[in-house]
Amino acid sequence: MSVQTETRPDTAVRPNAARDTWNVLTRELKPVVRDPFTLIFSLVQPLVFLGLFAPLLVGSSGAPVGETLQWFVPGVLVMIVLFGTGATGSNLQYEMMTGSHERTLVAPLGRSSLLVGRALKEIAPIVVQALVIVLIAWPFGFTIDVPGLVIGLALLAVFGIGLGALSYTLALKTKDREWLFWGVQQTLIFPLLILSGMLLPLDEGPAWMRAVSTVNPVNWVVQAERALFAGDLGDITVLWGWIAAVALAVVGLAVGIRAMRKSS
Repeated sequence: MSVQTETRPDTAVRPNAARDTWNVLTRELKPVVRDPFTLIFSLVQPLVFLGLFAPLLVGSSGAPVGETLQWFVPGVLVMIVLFGTGATGSNLQYEMMTGSHERTLVAPLGRSSLLVGRALKEIAPIVVQALVIVLIAWPFGFTIDVPGLVIGLALLAVFGIGLGALSYTLALKTKDREWLFWGVQQTLIFPLLILSGMLLPLDEGPAWMRAVSTVNPVNWVVQAERALFAGDLGDITVLWGWIAAVALAVVGLAVGIRAMRKSS
């Protein structure tokens, strides 16, 4: 008499999205924790803009320093996200060129988690860098509304997740063509920056420039950040900023996960 045993699937190797995402997130954060000076070094560019560009705005507008910083600093914070997360795909591209990415693909991890975990990693540097900039500007007259600061940081995090996911998607599509990645990245970043009113107000700009800025998601995030840091939590621009950031995050994660699943 033979005894039949029931064969059950090995749940230990079954992909778990939350667990896999956490594992990828912690793996990506380890280099940042081991070498925090990379975060400090990445602040050089925004500090240069803050130290050299803000005085020009004060001189041209005649407004008090604190009032100028209240307008300028939120734009600098968005600029940190735009340049930082927009370039983060280069790390993935380097892994593809060295073969590290291919080894990761055969690991028992869900492919969607490989993208989502990387995108979530962008939150930590965004929050740390933004707080440093705010603290530097504070003694010079920049006022901090605590609820606005918290909501503003959350908005920057969502915005950064979307941009980071799009940057990883670009890396997956360009593969070992590093010149193509940077060519597309630079071609997109600077128009988004200029047409957001991040560094200079667009009120006196050409009509076509103002019209284009209305469909620029970065513009709405910048306006939302200015309202939040001023304590105007109920301003309509805050709602539009969240809509723009969430829409970008959804689109970025969707196309990024699709690209990661197709990568080989």
